[in-house]
Amino acid sequence: MKLLNPFRLLAALSLAGSALLAQAADFTVAYQTTVDPAKVAQADGAYEKATNSKISWRKFDNGADVISAIASGDVQIGYLGSSPLTAAATRKVPIEIFLIATQIGAAEALVARNGSGINGPQDLTGKKVAVPFVSTGHYSLLAALKYWKIDPAKVTILNLAPPAIAAAWKRGDIDATYVWDPALGVAKETGKVLITSGELAKLGAPTFDAWIVRKDFADKHPEVVSAFAKTTLDAYAAYRRDPAAWLADASNVDKLVKLSGAKPGDIPGLLQGNVYPLAADQVTELGAPTTDAITKTAAFLKEQGKVDAVLADYAPYVTTKFVAQ
Repeated sequence: MKLLNPFRLLAALSLAGSALLAQAADFTVAYQTTVDPAKVAQADGAYEKATNSKISWRKFDNGADVISAIASGDVQIGYLGSSPLTAAATRKVPIEIFLIATQIGAAEALVARNGSGINGPQDLTGKKVAVPFVSTGHYSLLAALKYWKIDPAKVTILNLAPPAIAAAWKRGDIDATYVWDPALGVAKETGKVLITSGELAKLGAPTFDAWIVRKDFADKHPEVVSAFAKTTLDAYAAYRRDPAAWLADASNVDKLVKLSGAKPGDIPGLLQGNVYPLAADQVTELGAPTTDAITKTAAFLKEQGKVDAVLADYAPYVTTKFVAQ
């Protein structure tokens, strides 16, 4: 029997491994217009290079649509807020949260139109407030009304996507909105902020954005998901090392403007309004803090009639395996 040369065997195995990585599955990613440092990596093609894949980037206006696309199999990886992902997990959509994208602060807010007669929270009664339903903004709006002891039934809450909110605001069709950029920037030009998601977090109603992946895709291509997570975290680390220097690079700001629709002057405030967890933080956050937040969000959504039940355990929908590496 002829024995294989061990060096040739190792070389063959190495080539086979390289071929497998080179053949990583092409996939579709759902992104939204939020402002975050990783959009620079998206604009630069860093995700394609890291995963050795062809990526189709599809822009979505809200998390509910992201979930529909992922549930149908049209999208493999998606960016969305804690409220829609909680609703998806509660309905047992086969997803895993593999990265906390941002802990939302001032990047989402409730804004009242100047001249609408809304001078404080209690003036919201009888007014038209627009928000994308089953979004983090929707969750935050309802949480704010609950905190202020305002009956949501006494507020006309309209379900509008962010582009429609911006258009309705310009026409004067709505009195207030709870939304994110670029629609938030439009509203703030002629309105005043009543409360931000960062302030609500301190009152016990935190929200966050996350990256999720279909479980079947993650099981088949774990190296791709890990590379995607690392690319995101590298972008966060580059920003957090020196935010001032990062913002001083005009190309970084230009790329964020292009992919978010936000105004250049608003970029610094929007970035500083959120927290972008680094790798070490992710391992901690993707544990009890996230499962507890999802459980509380699910209970709130059930109370509001947005989901039928609360699962006993949300841990199967959260994983650290792609960031722990």
